[in-house]
Amino acid sequence: QVQLVESGGGLVQAGGSLRLSCAASGRTFSSYVMGWFRQAPGKEREFVAAISSGGGRTDYADSVKGRFTISRDNAKKTVYLQMNSLKPEDTAVYYCAAAGRSYYTVNYYYPAEYDYWGQGTQVTVSS
Repeated sequence: QVQLVESGGGLVQAGGSLRLSCAASGRTFSSYVMGWFRQAPGKEREFVAAISSGGGRTDYADSVKGRFTISRDNAKKTVYLQMNSLKPEDTAVYYCAAAGRSYYTVNYYYPAEYDYWGQGTQVTVSS
């Protein structure tokens, strides 16, 4: 069992930065693929970024590539999402999620592949 708690959301002007954190409980955090997703009002939940269990592999949605960075600290049981050059279209509720499968077998783009989810944190980017 893994419990996930996101923090770090807020209101920021376009061009600004935010750093989201997702703190996990449970002894096996280091074995999980971690992902960030977001959901804007009236839209489906969409993939943002994923990181392998050891942190050596990452992947990003095209819309955030070059602006967002996912990282993790297994000793602290925390995954991060550094968001730079924020745009109004980045406004959404951001969720972290954990998948108990290998990075090479899980289809980390899809929400259904994840076993555990946080409650979400709101990010609002004003123009």
